[in-house]
Amino acid sequence: MEKVLRIYDLNRPDAPPREAEKSPGSVRTIAWLHSDQTILGFCTDMGGVRLWDVRIGTIVRTLETKSSVTSAEVSQDGRYITTADGSSVKFWDANHFGFVKIYNMPCVMGSASLEPKYGKKFIAGGEYMWIRAFDFHTGEEVGCNKGHHGPVHYVHFSPGGESYASGSEDGTIRIWQSGPSNNTEQETSGANVAADVTQQIEKFHITDEDKNDQEVAGAN
Repeated sequence: MEKVLRIYDLNRPDAPPREAEKSPGSVRTIAWLHSDQTILGFCTDMGGVRLWDVRIGTIVRTLETKSSVTSAEVSQDGRYITTADGSSVKFWDANHFGFVKIYNMPCVMGSASLEPKYGKKFIAGGEYMWIRAFDFHTGEEVGCNKGHHGPVHYVHFSPGGESYASGSEDGTIRIWQSGPSNNTEQETSGANVAADVTQQIEKFHITDEDKNDQEVAGAN
């Protein structure tokens, strides 16, 4: 692995990319913040979130975590950075980089996402196969959606916050409405774990908590 962060100019597709300071580990995900003056990234094999200053191409800060970060996102209003590492979800001030909230989760969480419109709740999903909703201010669990048959690797709200998507090791993406959670137990036993979510997804599900799952389309 090169561990190199390259920045391409879409207005000059033939120009060679700029190379920023090398990451200490293999970069898993990157995101822009500060009006595209800063790049946020985290690695697959070590803890922490690193911030590159695009103007000088170097790492200027590291947000330290005890475990490897498995997801990081910048809130729609640019105020918060949400990270999941191990069994904790953290919210950081995106301007001063201090902690805003730290919540211990009931299991190892693979991903977390803050509701974008009002910022009053967040969702998290992980090894228990459920997607849980929490109050942003108190950390109290306010909902739980069940339906996946493998660990959840990714969750993310839609831009308007009216729905969110979850991707699982069971080979499905599910879309959930953000209304009151249906607490009815859904069968999760006897599942055959499909390919990792990073591989080809064989089926696509649209899920309404108050209705049966609808399978759409089949695959390649």
